[in-house]
Formats: sequence, C-alpha cells, structure tokens
Amino acid sequence: MTDRRSFLKTAAAATAAAAAAPLLGGCSPKVPAVAGADPGTGLIVPKAQGLRITGTFLDEISHDIPHQNWGPKEWDQDFRNMKAIGIDTVIMIRSGYRKFITWPSKYLLSKGCYMPSIDLVELFLTLADKYGMKFYFGLYDSGRYWDFGDMIYEAEVNKFVIDEVWAAYGHHKSFQGWYLSTEISRATKGAVDCFYTMGKMCKEVSGGLPTFISPWIDGKKAVSAAGGNLSKEEAVSVQQHEREWDEIFSGIHEVVDACAFQDGHIDYDELDAFFSVNKKLADKYGMQCWTNAETFDRDMPIKFLPIKFDKLRLKLEAAARCGYDKAITFEFSHFMSPQSAYLQAGHLYDRYKDYFNIK
Repeated sequence: MTDRRSFLKTAAAATAAAAAAPLLGGCSPKVPAVAGADPGTGLIVPKAQGLRITGTFLDEISHDIPHQNWGPKEWDQDFRNMKAIGIDTVIMIRSGYRKFITWPSKYLLSKGCYMPSIDLVELFLTLADKYGMKFYFGLYDSGRYWDFGDMIYEAEVNKFVIDEVWAAYGHHKSFQGWYLSTEISRATKGAVDCFYTMGKMCKEVSGGLPTFISPWIDGKKAVSAAGGNLSKEEAVSVQQHEREWDEIFSGIHEVVDACAFQDGHIDYDELDAFFSVNKKLADKYGMQCWTNAETFDRDMPIKFLPIKFDKLRLKLEAAARCGYDKAITFEFSHFMSPQSAYLQAGHLYDRYKDYFNIK
C-alpha cells in the first residue's frame, strides 16, 4: 500500500524524469513547472509557449460547415478581429466547389456553375489591401477528385481559372500567393503530377508568387465527416507517412513552397512524432513547414464545433517545439471569431488572447 509521503516522492521523481526524457520524434522538450494561477486569466500554465496563428483560411464555399451569410460589413469587422491577434495572411480555401463559386468567372459560368450574388474574391482582396494582409487564392474544386479520384481533371480546369483570376485581380497589392486546394493524405495516384502542373502554372502566370498545399495525415481520426465514428483502427504509421511524403515532396518541391499539414487527424500524444517528420522533410526539400492548426473539434460526435482551448494549445506548443515556420488555421471566422454564429468561438478568441498576452 502506498502512503501519501511515498506517493509524493514517486510523483516528483516521475516529473523530473519526464522533463529529462526526449520527446517522441526528436522535438526539443519543454516541460515547465506548474506555477500559480495568473490573477487576470486563471491560467496555471506558462503563457505564449505555442506558435502564434498568423494565417487563416476563408471558407465561404464550404462542404460541411454552415454559411454565416455575411456581407461587406461583417467581413470588414472580421478582418479587424483577425488583425487584432496578429493574423497577416488570409487564404481563400477554394474559389469554387462543384457549381457554387465565389466570383463571376466567365469560364466557370460557361461550365454550368451558378452566378454568385457577391464577388467575394474582390471583397477579400480589397479588405486584405486595407488591413495590410497577404491574400492567397485557392483554386477551383470541381468535386471530381472526391467522386472519382480524378486529379487530372482538377489540373485541366484550373488552367483557365488561374489565367482568368490573375488577369482580373492580379493588380491587387495583397494578391501574394496561391493555394492548391486539392487535399490528399497519402501517395494518391496522380497527386505529384497534379500539384506540379498547377504549381507551375500559378508561378508562371504570376511571376513566381509562392504556392502551398494543406494535406491531412491519415491518422486514427481521419474518418468520414458524414459518418458517426470518431476514430478508426487502421492508421498510417510515422514511418510510412515519412516514406510517402518524402516521395511526394521530391516531385513537387520545385513549384510548391510550403506544406501545412492539417493537425486534427492524429492524437495529441502523436503530435511530436509526426510534426518532427514533417519538419525534417520540409527542410530536406527546401520547403516551408507550416501547420494547419484546426480550430474545430474532431473528438465530438457533433460535427463541427469550436475546439477546446487546451487542445489547440497542445497543438500550437508542439508546432513551436518542432520549429515550424508558420501556423495557419481552419478557420477563424467560424470557430474563433467573436462574431461567429457559434458562441464558443468568441470564448476561444478570448482564451487565445489571454494565453498570448494580447490586449
């Protein structure tokens, strides 16, 4: 039987051992001592140990989250909220999805897409100009990849989209890059050729502006959003993830400048192992290593609600430990904005500000 004194000695020894032990994956360990509560915020953990979020996707052509039906007034306020916490980059996650589009593209309208009621590309670029942010244009997603695994078509249709959007909006100072919006997780057939083709087209038309991708990790939480399961038995190993992405990066690094892996499909005690591999591969191929710090919760049966702050904190701290270059999120307006339709999002915004000492 363990008495109280023995338990305390054992716990102290275990804490010291944890502090001395290297973390999985080779990231630099940081195991700070627990301090007293901050009188202003109640936080009992050291502040600002994570990588700050400096970019966000803009999702108004969505697949599985609701529209908030904002107009110019609401979007202007949201850009002010973003700016207040240090966001300097906004990324239109996709310029169209199937038949719904964000701008009056003559090419896409001729293919049967619906006329949008507002030109969101012009609005977002104008607001990015106003608030001194960089805007990345997300390419069109036809849906054929999701339906049939057809990545070749995505490259073909985006030839026209890239030319048209650059001619129409390339004059904006804030137009600073491209997002190749097709999402993969593994060594998908045609992925290297598709990313290489689209990245090369983007760079050629815009004088070399940077491009990036945001794949997901095929971890235990990589399950269908339409299903009821929260996890699966078969998940990619760290070793297999490294082998497959080494091959992919080797084929695309000349035209893709950064990779922001989605961080929500693996468990929190797996972050360091996968993150260190991602950073190692990015360094090997001269790419920027970003994290897509998801601000929605994948651990709940209700899809999708704003994430618990501690879960976000764990992910941002792992990204900092592993030396990541930038943190972006999917996505501020629904899951972190004070004016989101979700009340919890504004509270997440406040807790984030507390943690990073943002007034």
